[in-house]
Amino acid sequence: MLEKGAAVKSLAGRDKGKLLAVVQRSDNLVLVCDGKERPVDRPKSKNIRHVESVGASFTEAEMATNRALKKAIARLNAEINGNT
Repeated sequence: MLEKGAAVKSLAGRDKGKLLAVVQRSDNLVLVCDGKERPVDRPKSKNIRHVESVGASFTEAEMATNRALKKAIARLNAEINGNT
């Protein structure tokens, strides 16, 4: 479901509509990052009801650095929107 590495879409907040990567999950919260506004070393806490899984996940290598995460999110965003 929403485990570490899961790709999610934000449903609420100023990052609404953006793809994010789950870094950690607790009971009602997930820590997410995107490698740009929210770097890997400073994830954002979001309510679990405010994110939606997109059915994909990121590897450890893709989540290792901000640059790799930005590329992985851009690639996934292009796949989802049909722009390859």
